[in-house]
Amino acid sequence: MAKNYSAEVEKHTADFDPSKQYRVTLQTNAGPIRLDLRPDKAPGHCKNMVGLAKAGFYDGCIFHRVIDGFMIQGGDPTGTGTGGPGYQIDAEFNDLPHEAGVLSMARSQDPNSAGSQFFICLPGNTSFLNGQYTAFGKVADDESLETVKKIGSTETNPGDRPLDEQRIEKATAEVIG
Repeated sequence: MAKNYSAEVEKHTADFDPSKQYRVTLQTNAGPIRLDLRPDKAPGHCKNMVGLAKAGFYDGCIFHRVIDGFMIQGGDPTGTGTGGPGYQIDAEFNDLPHEAGVLSMARSQDPNSAGSQFFICLPGNTSFLNGQYTAFGKVADDESLETVKKIGSTETNPGDRPLDEQRIEKATAEVIG
C-alpha cells in the first residue's frame, strides 16, 4: 500500500497563507520549471502542491504523459498514471484560462479525485479544459516555458510516454511575496 502523504503535507504547510505568493520550482533533467501559484484562485490546490514539494514527494517523479500541442503530465510516484499521495482533494474550478504555461491538476472522471498529478499546458488550443479542471498557477518566465516546450516535444510511444525519461530531479517551494 502506498504511503499517505496527508500528514506530511499538513506538517509542511502549517504556515501556508493564501494571501501570500508562492513559487514551486521543478528542477528537471530538461531544465528548470518555475511555477507561480495562484492561491487566490485555488488555495487548496496550491497548499497541496507546496506541501508535496516540501515533503520531497515530487523528487524523482517522471513526466509520464506528454502530448505535443496539448500538455505534459507528472506527479505520479509510480510513473504509471495511476499513483498519488494516498488522498484526494476537492476541485476548485475558477476563471483562470487553460493556455500555454498554465498549471492545472489532473484527475479521474470524478472532479474531486485530484491528488498529486498535475499538468502544464503547451501552446495549442486547450480552452476546452476551462471549468473542467482546476487551474492553479502558471510558468513564471520564458525559460520555464521553454523547458515545458522541450519536454512537450520529446518523442513518445503510442501511450504518450516519453521514450527518453523526462524527470523532476528536485522540487522546491518558497514564498515570493
